[in-house]
Amino acid sequence: MSQAPPRRGRPPSPETRARALAAAREILLRDGFGRLTIEAVAAASGAGKPTLYRHWANAQELAMEALIVEAPDPAAGRGDPRTELAAQLSRLIRAFATTRGRQITLALASADPDSEFTRAFRNRVILASREAGRALILRAIQNGAQAPDDIETLLDMIYGPLFFRLLAGHQPLEPGLAQSLTNLAFATLRP
Repeated sequence: MSQAPPRRGRPPSPETRARALAAAREILLRDGFGRLTIEAVAAASGAGKPTLYRHWANAQELAMEALIVEAPDPAAGRGDPRTELAAQLSRLIRAFATTRGRQITLALASADPDSEFTRAFRNRVILASREAGRALILRAIQNGAQAPDDIETLLDMIYGPLFFRLLAGHQPLEPGLAQSLTNLAFATLRP
């Protein structure tokens, strides 16, 4: 059995990643989505462009992650899954309730479904959020909650309303939505 060749260069650094996300967030909030480039983030963060490309395929992916990622909570992964899910949903709501978040939403509404921008949103926001939610649901099940018949449908029920409100705009993205979605999800997981 052959082993994969070792990766060239230095291993990715969490500190460099955090600096790049902070720089991208600052550029995004100050100058807008159109001014966020890999080159600008590299210059502002002190990270090399190859390092940034190891983490993100393009500036759109970096922008999406910078918009939604906050400093990691040191207690995350050890607390109550229900509380952590409500906190994750609250962070998403806060991110998209900002002026830049609303601008990104408007751009998404008119974007080609196969564009890099739309793929970045799908990968770095929707799918990444769902995977974090999946981990929380699985941890709740390990702690004694009843397993759902279909975890994919449960994840759709949790994240679907948030993204539907975001894109359709029929109801506001209000802070109480995070707790409502969490309560509904955990009502299905009662032992």
